[in-house]
Amino acid sequence: MPIPFLFIGAAAATGIFGVGKTVKAGIDNSTAKEINRGANSLIEEAKKELERSREACGVSLEKLGEQKIYILDKSVNTFIASFEKIKNVDFQDSQGLNELNKIRMDKKAFSDLKEMGNFAASFMGGAVAGGVGGAVAAFGAYGAATTLATASTGTAIASLSGAAATNATLAFFGGGSLAAGGLGMAGGTAVLGGLVAGPALMVMGLITGAKASANLDNAYANKAKAEEISEQLKAGIAQCNAIRRRAYMFYTLLSRLDAYFLPLIFKMEDIIEREGTDYSSYTLDSKKTIASATSIAVTIKAILDTAILTEDGNLTEESQKVAKDIHTSLNDKDKNQGE
Repeated sequence: MPIPFLFIGAAAATGIFGVGKTVKAGIDNSTAKEINRGANSLIEEAKKELERSREACGVSLEKLGEQKIYILDKSVNTFIASFEKIKNVDFQDSQGLNELNKIRMDKKAFSDLKEMGNFAASFMGGAVAGGVGGAVAAFGAYGAATTLATASTGTAIASLSGAAATNATLAFFGGGSLAAGGLGMAGGTAVLGGLVAGPALMVMGLITGAKASANLDNAYANKAKAEEISEQLKAGIAQCNAIRRRAYMFYTLLSRLDAYFLPLIFKMEDIIEREGTDYSSYTLDSKKTIASATSIAVTIKAILDTAILTEDGNLTEESQKVAKDIHTSLNDKDKNQGE
């Protein structure tokens, strides 16, 4: 008689064990889904932040490009028109100019500045119908002397627009949103200072897939991968923010220089009207005015010649040095004027 009860007991125990496995499987599956939701959320937040940083960085480069074009078209072109009227300019033999006699504005430098001015005039005159935004961003990101080293202004503009369309970094800044899967270049891969964003984002498919969410081991693996991708995206965010700060630094420096430049240009025009076009016959104060205006033109050209970005999207060391030197010089000038 007791034997059937043994079988019944064994069957019950087996049933309880089976229920336990089912419950554990359910718990594991629920835990896996929760882990995957967290992994998904981690990457989504990083993606959104990178998208915001990307857009802000793109705007900063375009604003810098616009500032360069505006100053070239207005202040620089006006300076060139007046400076070309003056004959016998020789800063080397001018006494009493102190540090201003070290100015170097040779024919090539003047020719380069004039070419930049012609380029800006073409932009302001509406010569570029398509791809202006990308070309402006390219002008903000790269040195003008290199970008405009072409036979004619029209060719230079076309080349600049083409650079904006084909360069990986600028495509990243100007391309479609990350959420839409668009990175503005073939293959969906954007190179930004060593960060390859496109392939990393493709891992989202693994994290959100139903098959992966049902496996606890896979879920933990997905979480680890999500954390790795999130760190990569954060590196991209930091790079975007650093580029944006450098662009705005150059923008501010150009604005400060232009605030000094314009009054000197107006004085140049008055000097030409009062004293003629022979520099050698000018008063010392007039020579100082011409020399000061030329010095600022040279400084503006230095900014225009300095690329902010390398081709792979890294900040250039040269741009940091140029910005620091000009910032220090302007602060000294402000201090001297205040005394």
